[in-house]
Amino acid sequence: MTRRTFLGGLGAAALSAQSSRKPNIVWFMADDLGWGDVGFNGQKSIRTPNIDRMAIEGTRFTEAYAGCTVCAPSRSTLMTGLHTGHTPIRSNGGGTPLLENERTVADLLRGAGYRTGLFGKWGLGDIGTGGVPWKHGFDEFFGFLHQAHAHFQYPRFLYQNDKEYPLKGNDTPGRQTYANDVMNEKSLEFIRRNRSNPFFLYASPTIPHFEPHVPEDSMAGYRGKVPNGAPYIEKNGRLKRQDELGPAYAGMVSRLDSYFGRILGTLKELDLERDTLVFFTSDNGGVMGKFHDDYFRNTGPYRGQKTEFYEGGIRVPFAARWPGRVKAGSSSAHRCAFWDFLPTAAEVAGTAAPGAIDGLSILPALTGKKQRAHEYLYWEMPRFENGRFPPGPVFQAMRRGNLKAVRPRGAADLEIYDLARDIGEQHNLAGSRPELVANFEKRLKAARVEPREQHNPPHPWWDARS
Repeated sequence: MTRRTFLGGLGAAALSAQSSRKPNIVWFMADDLGWGDVGFNGQKSIRTPNIDRMAIEGTRFTEAYAGCTVCAPSRSTLMTGLHTGHTPIRSNGGGTPLLENERTVADLLRGAGYRTGLFGKWGLGDIGTGGVPWKHGFDEFFGFLHQAHAHFQYPRFLYQNDKEYPLKGNDTPGRQTYANDVMNEKSLEFIRRNRSNPFFLYASPTIPHFEPHVPEDSMAGYRGKVPNGAPYIEKNGRLKRQDELGPAYAGMVSRLDSYFGRILGTLKELDLERDTLVFFTSDNGGVMGKFHDDYFRNTGPYRGQKTEFYEGGIRVPFAARWPGRVKAGSSSAHRCAFWDFLPTAAEVAGTAAPGAIDGLSILPALTGKKQRAHEYLYWEMPRFENGRFPPGPVFQAMRRGNLKAVRPRGAADLEIYDLARDIGEQHNLAGSRPELVANFEKRLKAARVEPREQHNPPHPWWDARS
């Protein structure tokens, strides 16, 4: 697949004709939530009633993928419509910024008359850089700019656009204000203020990403019902010990579910449900198995986890709801990825996507129409050191049909798996199918361009006050 032009066309015109206003778009994205952490994908130990209800009222995608296996590159694909062979941010340093001329889906929607708001984690440019969200299409931002700052659940402050917003009781060793609670309240205020305007809400909470802390009312119900697990030691000294890792993790997921439920409830209260396309997903695969002996099976039947390109690191829960437009109780096996969001949003908004992107609108799949398939899906994360991408093998993966190639981190050789017969990626076909290896090597090379130089600005977050 080459980067392509996507134009709004007849589908968008038909949608616009059905309503006097453009549809609202809500993208709700968890942080490090595994494919198997939600009830609609089989989770038994953690309660996610609001997420599950939304999947029942809409459609779930059974073969949906994140943009990358770690945070920043994944979010870059979401914003730009470009997979990681083309997207600007391909390192995960925490604050590497988009350049001011690199446009996002928020730029596109704001240009189409939408009010745009981001509440949560950005991760594509720290304060003082050109990569901040208000320079990339967002009318309002409230949350974490640098993803290392977002490792803390009780930080001293958050950003409200370019101003520090202090959190009560968090400037001492005590913990009083849970950052995600405040960010979710701000997202609800945004919906209320813009009830009469088309809006794009990007809700990006920072749970269940570690640091594994959650208020008592979310954790108490899991004590004695899920194992505590091994103590978690935070490498920077912020969190010395967490003896209740299992209840804390389950509590974070349930609190995430409550945030999502409040957004759905607000849309219902304001009679905006039929005017709003809502997506739910996670920014990459899960990580809990590494710390908890896989009790929750948060990557389901898949191999690997966050930081790996096996299915467990990139396959994510994904569901969408739009009453009257998206068939309730349905599912789709269409293979999609984060770079499809930009052209989808463009078609919904009745505008044109940029001329050179990798994404395809999934609006046909959402609305039960014939859907164009990707020729392939591609992921990479080059080794990044001191602002440079040194020579050497690139950590890569590609899926074409049921075949998938993976070049593990630091390895020169490819592994090949047939996902139709081997969903757990246990049987490497590379040794017996050299023609497949040669074909994938050619395609992997063609799928990418060299990344631009990237600099991760220094940040002040690694101290006890953060």
